[in-house]
Amino acid sequence: MTYPETIEYLYNTAPMFQSVGGKAYKEGLETTVALNALLGNPYEAFRSVHVGGTNGKGSVSQMLCAVLREAGYKVGLYTSPHLKDFRERIQADGRMISERDVIDFIERMRPHIETLRPSFFEITTAMAFDFFRRQQTDIAVVEVGMGGRLDCTNVITPLASVITNISFDHMQFLGDTLPKIAGEKAGIIKPGVPVVVGESRPETAPTFIAKARETDSPIVFADQRYRCAGHDGRMFEIESLTGGYRFTIQLGMEGDYQQRNLCTALAALDVLTDRLPRPLTTMQVRRGLAEARVPGRWQNIATGSDPCPIICDTGHNEAGLAFVTEQLERQSCDKLYFVLGVVADKDLDHILPLLPRDAHYIFTQARLPRALRADTLADRARAAGLRGEVAASVPEALAKARSLASAGDLIFVGGSTFTVAEVL
Repeated sequence: MTYPETIEYLYNTAPMFQSVGGKAYKEGLETTVALNALLGNPYEAFRSVHVGGTNGKGSVSQMLCAVLREAGYKVGLYTSPHLKDFRERIQADGRMISERDVIDFIERMRPHIETLRPSFFEITTAMAFDFFRRQQTDIAVVEVGMGGRLDCTNVITPLASVITNISFDHMQFLGDTLPKIAGEKAGIIKPGVPVVVGESRPETAPTFIAKARETDSPIVFADQRYRCAGHDGRMFEIESLTGGYRFTIQLGMEGDYQQRNLCTALAALDVLTDRLPRPLTTMQVRRGLAEARVPGRWQNIATGSDPCPIICDTGHNEAGLAFVTEQLERQSCDKLYFVLGVVADKDLDHILPLLPRDAHYIFTQARLPRALRADTLADRARAAGLRGEVAASVPEALAKARSLASAGDLIFVGGSTFTVAEVL
């Protein structure tokens, strides 16, 4: 098979949750266990760090990966979803898995795939673990796909489990209350393995404490160890709540919400340095964090011919869009043009009231079956007091925003990872 044929086979044989939603979701670890057993349980060949939570998983994973690479480790990184290229999901030492490696894995495992009928995510997770072993990876940073307890990444026993935060998302699978969602996320906590939780919220902290006590796992709440005292662009002033001192960190990406992610990453690195063969140094942490980047996180994609900045951000659930809206409100601009596209299963009743009321919206839809129709989104948005117009595609919507905007304005693109993916 060629690479395009391989990817088409993968998508058609095991549709992505990101594309079709709940129809692609498989609960339980039985198929994952069977698939990995056929490969000789490759995840046992390398150390790992497991990163779960509702928001910030990708950013925290990239921060940890960048620091570990700076420390001289050969690092694997498994994240999802991808923005432009499937191979973004699986990386070793900063390089994506090759097309040849993807082809070889599918050809080798095709009979088993057609017998076991694993989900798309189960296949890609097994592919990642197999690739990391073949690359002789020292340590892999593995991002949870959804939830934690039943997520197919949950076969690993990591050096540390990291849970960034808890908010409402995927409630049809994870539960309709924060404690229920926290219970699913806490499922990645393993016996005796330290856990770092980003936020000590009163609704969720008891769930994590109880799980950690049950598994005899040391637990650290990052917001009880570090606090961001302020930031300017990529420069963050961090206060050590246990040491009583402050220091400045340069991060390779922007966004107000990175304040919390950075504190979570720093707390995780504190825990990891005691469990690694070689302890991390302050300089390695600083240099690594300065190199950490994730496409689509408060990213300015404007070119020299654009009339104003064009910011895109993949925040797509209630908490993520709340952070985005707060930062948009602090921007100095004459007019905000908001290119908005969402997926059909998002809870618009909670999301739409968060969005800026005085923006001019261009409602659109990404090219995937799961996208909510642009005209349906426009109708729901108008009922919520948001005003604008409809564009049939994301490129058309961005072109419209560019034609309307002037110097001093701001264009924002968001609402869905897939909306952002089409403008990158």
